[in-house]
Amino acid sequence: MTNFADVKKLYWFILKSFLPLFAMTFFIVLFIVLMQFLWRYIDDLVGKGLSLGVLGELFFYAAVSMVPMALPLAILLASLMTFGNLGERSELTAIKASGVPLIQTMAPLIVLISAISIGAFFFQNDVLPRAQVKMWTLLFSARQKSPELEIPEGTFYDQIPGYNLYVKHKNRDTGVLHDVMIYDVKNGGDNATILTADSAQLAFTKDMRYLYLHLFKGEQFENLREQRTGDRNIPFRRETFLDKEVLISFDNNFNRLDEGGMRNQYVGKNIVELSQTIDSINALVDSIGAARRPEFEHTAFPMLITKRASNAPASSGSPEALHSTADTRTQDATATEKKGEKPEKVNLDSLLNALNPQEREAVRTAALNINRNRAQEIEFQSIRVADEKLRVRRHEIELIKKFTLSVACLIFLFIGAPLGAIIRKGGLGMPLVISVFIFIFYYIIDNTGYKMARDGHIAVWAGIWLSTFVLIPLGVFVTYKAMNDSSVFNPDLYKAAFRRIFGLPDKRLVPLKKVIINDLDPETTACIILQGATVTADWLQRNPSIKGYAAYWKEGYSLPAIKTAGDIIDETVEYLGDSRDVKVIDILNRFPCIRPIAIYSPTRSRRLRKAAMWFFPVGLPGYLLARPYLRRLQHDMQSAAKNYLALADIFSIFAKQES
Repeated sequence: MTNFADVKKLYWFILKSFLPLFAMTFFIVLFIVLMQFLWRYIDDLVGKGLSLGVLGELFFYAAVSMVPMALPLAILLASLMTFGNLGERSELTAIKASGVPLIQTMAPLIVLISAISIGAFFFQNDVLPRAQVKMWTLLFSARQKSPELEIPEGTFYDQIPGYNLYVKHKNRDTGVLHDVMIYDVKNGGDNATILTADSAQLAFTKDMRYLYLHLFKGEQFENLREQRTGDRNIPFRRETFLDKEVLISFDNNFNRLDEGGMRNQYVGKNIVELSQTIDSINALVDSIGAARRPEFEHTAFPMLITKRASNAPASSGSPEALHSTADTRTQDATATEKKGEKPEKVNLDSLLNALNPQEREAVRTAALNINRNRAQEIEFQSIRVADEKLRVRRHEIELIKKFTLSVACLIFLFIGAPLGAIIRKGGLGMPLVISVFIFIFYYIIDNTGYKMARDGHIAVWAGIWLSTFVLIPLGVFVTYKAMNDSSVFNPDLYKAAFRRIFGLPDKRLVPLKKVIINDLDPETTACIILQGATVTADWLQRNPSIKGYAAYWKEGYSLPAIKTAGDIIDETVEYLGDSRDVKVIDILNRFPCIRPIAIYSPTRSRRLRKAAMWFFPVGLPGYLLARPYLRRLQHDMQSAAKNYLALADIFSIFAKQES
């Protein structure tokens, strides 16, 4: 196909086949991940009395935030279904037969997905931070909203801050509450106020900030412990009322939080802002180390290790005086180092022994206190530095994620389209299973790399790009196989390889041909049968039974002889497969498939054989493992010899009939 118009029609056909599937799969996957989001945060939304407008806004921003997860899976599934449909309808075969390679057939999708990848980068950098800021702000606002007031019957309701409310029965038609008990515990359990009423009516004020209770025929008990704190006898006040109104602070409005706090987080920044924040935090971490390094390089008592300190008066042995002297000497030592001079060290033991016991104990106590303070300070600084480094990693992760979505879109195209060309299955069956399996594999690796990078176990770039590094070889492999028409998903190939590796027997499948072009030549037939019978008979004569332990390790079996016997049997089956006799075909199907495997002759070195034979922990298990294979080889050779004799009898009868 060299005509440009025909190529253009092909490209439009590919795009028309891909775009509807891409749109369908994208919205389906987006709906699934949105339901996952709803299931994850259902407890924060249910029972809050949120309006449909707020919920719709939250779900919209959540859907926008879920695009990076839904887009690669949609591309994978749509491309796999597109080329699977082409292969299932033999259209891909016709395209290849016309001279268009697979990579050229994918050209319009490569251009389209490249444009989508570029758009995904700008989406990650500009749109996604704003959507995430609004989504998390709405979600945190919903978490802080008071729950919708729904008082149950027969149990205490504790969702009103500072109050416990009990209703024995309520009339759902009129809204009247019967047998009401209210525990006001906002001042603590010891200063609780209890109200009981036969009936009550409940409502909210117009601004929805207060709960209005109209109580009828009840009593109020108030503890007066605060008035007489030193007396064991605690007075209380009792009030009987026929009609009482109670106003409780209960804000039932939905109050949006300020977006400024969330916008300062890593999820609300673009590439420029993330880079600036990373540089600022790194500079802060470096300044912390630079400020503390000179102080930590000196000991607690530099006057004990310098010659200048050895001349200090020893009469002042108080910890305060020693601490003051230590600070002075620290400054002197620092100034000495700045001049390029090194303080001369002296023997600490001799200096300590020169002090009296009281002064020595004071020095030890002061040193211990200073070391404790410094240890606490070091621990505090290490925690601070660790927190700042975690912030840096969070920002670096978000910075690299601006690029990973674009690369993932291209990688999934080069996985999905070649896989569809290989499996040649359309619809939502096999493509959906393969796509979900690949995406779960990708998601597990990506999440593992993210957690390792976040916790600082590996470099941030290595953890975030880990899934990409794993999937690129897979994309290259399946694209190469699809371009060369390799049968990657042919189960017979893997079964045959598995049988060859483990030496498992194969079954002959020789059909009775309805049309035979070349008839059997009697002389060639007799020669092949005689050769096969001779080879198998000679082998059985040399090996009348299974070799024992010593014979197996000393001699083993000749692999060339086994290969020769197997090749002759294959040649016999191939040539006599043109026979019209049902009996001959039946005998051919009974011929075993004999292949030389390494277990028949464990090693060519005689020294290793002898060592294995005499070293029983190795030789005995090896022989026991090989014995079933040896038994099957012996049985196959005997079966081949019997089949050759049966063929000889059949063809000798034919010869008599012809004569």
